[in-house]
Amino acid sequence: MNIKDTTLYKFLIVLLALASIPALFGGVMEPDGALYASMSKNIILFKDWFNLYGRGADWLDKPHLTFWISAASFKILGISSFAFKLPSFLFGLLGAWYLYRLARAIYDEKIGLISAVIFLSALHIITSTFDVRAEIYITTFTLASIYHYYKAHQGSFWHIIGGSFFAACAILIKGIFILIPVFAGFIIYWLITKQYKQLLKPKWYIAIALIFVFIIPELYSLYTQFDLHPEKIVFDRTGVSGLKFFFWDSQFGRFFNNGPIKGKGDISFFLHTTLWAFLPWSVLFYTAFVNLFWKKNRIKMAPESIIIWASAAITFLIFSLSKFQLPHYILIIFPQFSIITALYLRTLKGKNLKIFFVVQNVIFILVITLLLVLTFVFGFDYPYLILLILLAVLALAFLLFKGISLETIIARSAFLSVGLMIFLFIFFYPAILKYQSGMYAGNWLKENYPTAKPAVLNYIDAFSFDFYAPGEVKYLHSYADLDKTKNTKDLVIYISETELLKMKSEYNAEILKSFEYFHTTKLTGKFLNAKTRSKVLEHFYLVKIH
Repeated sequence: MNIKDTTLYKFLIVLLALASIPALFGGVMEPDGALYASMSKNIILFKDWFNLYGRGADWLDKPHLTFWISAASFKILGISSFAFKLPSFLFGLLGAWYLYRLARAIYDEKIGLISAVIFLSALHIITSTFDVRAEIYITTFTLASIYHYYKAHQGSFWHIIGGSFFAACAILIKGIFILIPVFAGFIIYWLITKQYKQLLKPKWYIAIALIFVFIIPELYSLYTQFDLHPEKIVFDRTGVSGLKFFFWDSQFGRFFNNGPIKGKGDISFFLHTTLWAFLPWSVLFYTAFVNLFWKKNRIKMAPESIIIWASAAITFLIFSLSKFQLPHYILIIFPQFSIITALYLRTLKGKNLKIFFVVQNVIFILVITLLLVLTFVFGFDYPYLILLILLAVLALAFLLFKGISLETIIARSAFLSVGLMIFLFIFFYPAILKYQSGMYAGNWLKENYPTAKPAVLNYIDAFSFDFYAPGEVKYLHSYADLDKTKNTKDLVIYISETELLKMKSEYNAEILKSFEYFHTTKLTGKFLNAKTRSKVLEHFYLVKIH
């Protein structure tokens, strides 16, 4: 395909965006996505934008903005999985645009376009388009803040307001720790280039002041829901301060593992996470990162490159040292990873170009082979259609883009990601979500018993049922709670198999419908194999008391 390289990259960006659209029409996945969706639903049901409720109780973990965005979408479009996913999809595209703008401002248009292609085609960005969490929002807001502060650093004071607004938005998604990837790169850049006066310039202190002005709605919400009500039981104790949790426990408490939410850290966790999460670019990225250790390679870059790699390095180090680690955290610095990889790609020539031409082709063929094996092991409904589509993507990539060149490497890698999107969004995710019983139970109830008063008994992780069931879902934490509500008209209860015998013998419960369940975000070989799947499935039921 003989077209101008920048035109090719623009075409790939559009293709990747279009290939992401089917994700909008899939179900909302447990646990995090469905939890956030159900909490956003509660905002609309209760007409309360300041107090957050999840699992039938006051909820204190992440700040409000994720839920405000989703609830605003529900208000406009109605409560649905499409309305929940659409804002995240649009903010992901906004993030790609800001990535392009930042890379173009520091380098040139070509680096900006290549960075955007890499970002949109990275595996964890693809999966996050379907399994919506808070990290896409954080990534975009953090990146937008860095871009505006970079323009402010160049002398445009009005960008201080934009940078501070987006930094505040990032804080309102995740917490105060997010200022590290925003400011770390700038501070290290000023120190290395001996621009010490920048640390004393009033505009940066104005920027910090503006951030705190912009987060006032969050502080007010936390104060009124928790600090004014020390009698509330949160984290199994009373006297919990929402403000203290926001500024300390949710961030530093997790890092030092002395807060109410604890984890187990592994210093190598994000090293091997990046290896799969940043596919098909991870081998290139690791090579690019190692390449930064040679001074002669850094000298060839624009001095402002320090802002990019320092921000990524400091954040990656903090994540690795933290005791609370989840794979999707790494998304926050994918934009920096994308620029670092794009810069290295542009330097490839001769022997190195040939090596990575082979590496990317091997990755392409291995991934397609793995997907084909999974297709027949899992037992999809239309395996030969999947086979045809994947082989067509492979053939198109290799027939349209020939020769050992930068453009071929980028185009084939992007086509691999398009193939992944088609496989995941149209076939794989819909197939595994058949075993997300809460979603199917909620939809069944909505269609067959719309006047039902739904409840959950002795199970606090029924997030998809909470979201998809009609109206408010009551959480019954004990049989004493059930005794208080069992005479409610049209009461329908969602229960696990462990509760079924007692419900039938002591409460004369009638089974309305049974559903198969598997924890779909913790896939195992036995589940993926159609021959052994039945051995690992659990069962949930909708029952009515007579």
